[in-house]
Amino acid sequence: MRIMLACCLGMSTSMLVSKMEEVAKQQGKTDYKIWAADQTQIEAELGNFDVLLLGPQVRHILKKVSKIVDGKAPVDVINPVAYGRCDGAAVLKQAEELLKNKK
Repeated sequence: MRIMLACCLGMSTSMLVSKMEEVAKQQGKTDYKIWAADQTQIEAELGNFDVLLLGPQVRHILKKVSKIVDGKAPVDVINPVAYGRCDGAAVLKQAEELLKNKK
């Protein structure tokens, strides 16, 4: 599974990426690729991710990003509480549920 997190500069989500990678590793999900990117990179990354999660601070671009992604991958805003707590397990589960519900 390839999960991309997008925010203003990709920096605030970097800590969350680390937590998500730790959880995935603990769960034996070694084939997961998780990374953070600036919101301006979404179109360039199209096709490289299975799930796209937006940081709560850029939730206002959800509709625009959904049009860009055009159903090729599920797109959602990271749960703000999980984001604020840097809860890698919760955000990983959110991504997995999004992909599961797409199929």
